[in-house]
Amino acid sequence: MSRNISIKEALGMATKTLVSNKLRSSLTMLGIIIGNASVITLVGLGRGAQTLAKNQLSNLGANVLFIVPGNNDTRRRGISFPKNLVLEDAIAISNQVPTVKKVAPQISANEIVQSNSKSLNISIAGVTPEFLEVRSFEVDKGRFLSKSDVNSARSYVVIGPDLKDEFFKDKSSSLGKKIRIKDHTYEIIGILKPKGAVFGSNQDKNAYIPLTTMVNRITGKDPTYGVSLSFISVEAINKNATSAAKFQITNLLRQRHKIIRDDDFAVRSQEDALNIVTNITSGLTFLLAGIGAVSLVVGGIGIMNIMLVSVSERTEEIGLRKAIGAKQSDILIQFLIEALILSTIGGLIGTTTGLSGVFLLSLITPLPASVGITTTFSTMIISGSIGLIFGVLPAKRASKLDPIVALRSL
Repeated sequence: MSRNISIKEALGMATKTLVSNKLRSSLTMLGIIIGNASVITLVGLGRGAQTLAKNQLSNLGANVLFIVPGNNDTRRRGISFPKNLVLEDAIAISNQVPTVKKVAPQISANEIVQSNSKSLNISIAGVTPEFLEVRSFEVDKGRFLSKSDVNSARSYVVIGPDLKDEFFKDKSSSLGKKIRIKDHTYEIIGILKPKGAVFGSNQDKNAYIPLTTMVNRITGKDPTYGVSLSFISVEAINKNATSAAKFQITNLLRQRHKIIRDDDFAVRSQEDALNIVTNITSGLTFLLAGIGAVSLVVGGIGIMNIMLVSVSERTEEIGLRKAIGAKQSDILIQFLIEALILSTIGGLIGTTTGLSGVFLLSLITPLPASVGITTTFSTMIISGSIGLIFGVLPAKRASKLDPIVALRSL
């Protein structure tokens, strides 16, 4: 008399079958292992890139606005920025916008810097004393540039810690030392504390000189526009005033530049940049997760293929079991359990491998790679579901075998 076998019995038989074919079972699980490991690692990589970008943007300051020459159209088309953002604009913003606390005009250029026999091509910035507070930089040794340094166009320079290490690694103090920028010598009066990189640019390897010195000796003054700026950094009186400051600055510059249609400048906040970066990195994370998911699907197809082969090889076993009373549901459950075991164990191994990969990424790269618990469990559930779904076809084929036909092959 036939009876339904219990889940426990089906689990025992499925486990015994898989253990007796260790190599085949291991190779079958390999696709799921690679798929899970890929999803976890790639998602961790994407989230690490997103976190890194957010951390770098937070260094800019929550209340800071950046005013740059050119509009979105010129940026998309790669047109060189116009020189219509001038020092007088920065002065007007400082004097006429009530929601602004400090204004820091800046001119940037790449120049060859020399010390003794070593030379480097680095970013030189002409700035004013307000730069230090607006951009949240701190002085480690010495002092920053003062108003008198700017007014007198002195040959002073403040350098980042990485630049100091490049030129004066073996010396206890670099204050008072001289470096050459272009054709002139500058005295180092200050060393900044580490600030880190922003969008791949190492701020700790930059040099800062008075804005007037930058104009007189490096960039010059445009006969049409005057002192052209690379950009203007503006600190609002508080975080809540950032939107109002952006609106007021835009109106003021439109009036000053006599703009009727499209702006010839752009005002960007940290929040704007953060939204752009978040959208890009989120898209990147989904893309990477999709690539990893393809590996999971391939792993599921591998399980289906191997189990179809297994059904062909185990025709006699299935025939004997049906001959002694096993039902179609019994055969179906056993093969589904085998597929589920393969995908679950493969998912666990793959997840562990992926988490190890994320940990290694965070150790050996600047990316703070991480994966949330939700992502980890979701990946494991998906891998188990894939094994179950792709195991249905072989299980149905096995359960529908005619015992008489199966026994003829004995």
